[in-house]
Amino acid sequence: MASEQDEGGNGRVAAPQDGAAATAAAPDPKTAAAIAAAEAAGPQHGESVRVDSWIWAVRLIKTRSLGATACRGGHVRVNGERVKPAYSLRVGDEVRLRQEGRERIVVVKRLIRKRVGAPVAVQCYVDNSPPPPPREAVAPAGVRDRGTGRPTKRDRRELERLRGLEGLSSSRRSAETRP
Repeated sequence: MASEQDEGGNGRVAAPQDGAAATAAAPDPKTAAAIAAAEAAGPQHGESVRVDSWIWAVRLIKTRSLGATACRGGHVRVNGERVKPAYSLRVGDEVRLRQEGRERIVVVKRLIRKRVGAPVAVQCYVDNSPPPPPREAVAPAGVRDRGTGRPTKRDRRELERLRGLEGLSSSRRSAETRP
């Protein structure tokens, strides 16, 4: 009986320190219901989920066909290896997805097949991605107002200088003077 009580001796029983139970916060009822529905529709024991389907279901990619295309193009790696769209994922796999100049690194926590809402999708993986690069606060270089007409030679050179294409105009000249 003494082992069930805490050290203070106030008669309360200490809760078991299970890692999953201690880290899981109590989600709101709607999210809990959505998680239960996703798990019911998910794979049973021994079944697997395709990598293209999973990255679509957890909202890392907008469409499943884009997921398959990313796999075929070598933009998806599981545990460091390039994979085909039909690769079977397991819990604990590290998925790296290169997309729009950014690399997403996620570890699979739960396998699902159906696309779910964002609050449920976040609970299906651990995101180890580096923070996204900051967006530039200034306007993009070289954007002209509508209706200003064709740029003059001076305007064109300023635009090239802003874009970092200074050497382009000199290389054009040298190409034109060659025999």
